[in-house]
Amino acid sequence: MKRLFIVTVTLLSMLAGCDQIEFTPAVQNGNPTPKDFLDNEDADIFVLDGMVYSNAEDVDWVLETEYVMGEEIGEIKKQATSSFGFNDSTSNILPVGTKIYNTNSPLYIAIVEGKEIPYLKMVEG
Repeated sequence: MKRLFIVTVTLLSMLAGCDQIEFTPAVQNGNPTPKDFLDNEDADIFVLDGMVYSNAEDVDWVLETEYVMGEEIGEIKKQATSSFGFNDSTSNILPVGTKIYNTNSPLYIAIVEGKEIPYLKMVEG
């Protein structure tokens, strides 16, 4: 009985201290992550410098955008199909070795077998 009393007092003491703990919400606002895209089987993304870029070939205004290619900003070094291990220089579609270029527009260009494929940086807000 004495043991039960000690356990109960200990648990109540611990619970009394819980009001000082700060909880962070499970949903956080911020830029999209690979996990936000990879549930979609049509996703075509890559990550560079912590940012997700998504294929924009089917975006109407992208097809009408004229751009001048700038410097190479990265290269795909790894492929992954799950968000685990999907970090910088990783793509789920683009082959390893694909070069990525910036432009004088919001577009980023991946070159695969001589074809220029437009991508857009995915940012919140």
